[in-house]
Amino acid sequence: MTPKERITGALNGADRDATGKALQDTLVELVDLHLSAKQAHWNVVGRFFRDVHLQLDELVTTARDYADSVAERSAALGVPPDGRSGTVAGESNLPKLDAGWHADRDVVEYIVRCLETTIHRLRARIDETDKTDQVTQDLLIALAAKLEESHWMWQAQLADS
Repeated sequence: MTPKERITGALNGADRDATGKALQDTLVELVDLHLSAKQAHWNVVGRFFRDVHLQLDELVTTARDYADSVAERSAALGVPPDGRSGTVAGESNLPKLDAGWHADRDVVEYIVRCLETTIHRLRARIDETDKTDQVTQDLLIALAAKLEESHWMWQAQLADS
């Protein structure tokens, strides 16, 4: 018996494939978000360095924790998750962060763009999984709620007073 034959889930056929793709695409974006936020964390400078630096760590933790949940959901369905660096680099479409130092405001704007992109795609996957697997949909809804809250908090830093 091969590993593929041993790991099965509640879904079969097209539902498993569609749900697996939604989970894989989400995993890739979360791993990229985690790595990009950590890179920004190490290279942010400016008057509000400390606040942005700490807020980036919160985002890193959220992305890392949900990436694990998404990957484990995929595995539970019998779809092997792929978070390898080459896969993430080749498949993620999140905005890229240049090397070097970044002003705090630029980092905030960058993170807002990353979150907007992720949330937009995540909401489409929520719609897709309504038809294929509502348990996965529930996980994606919880993730969307958390990322939307984070998006609001990052955007608030850009508001003029």
